[in-house]
Amino acid sequence: MKVTLEIPRYTPKKGLSFNLNTGATIESKLVGNEFVLELNQEGLISLATHLLSLAQDSVPSGYHIHYEDSTFLEEGSVCFVIEKK
Repeated sequence: MKVTLEIPRYTPKKGLSFNLNTGATIESKLVGNEFVLELNQEGLISLATHLLSLAQDSVPSGYHIHYEDSTFLEEGSVCFVIEKK
């Protein structure tokens, strides 16, 4: 499988823009003491794009993305944040 990703460029003025690929599903839940992510193929590719976007050298420490059921997650999912250290 070969996947080509378009990584949005970070600028201090505009920041980053995060989107989901068409058909992507991301669900998060707590199962006992484990945090579980369930993603379909498009969801995995979308999450990979988000992570690679945050990994850019120009993105400052502390920059983060919120995952909520009103944005990227399926309804009823547990909200979480990914932050660049």
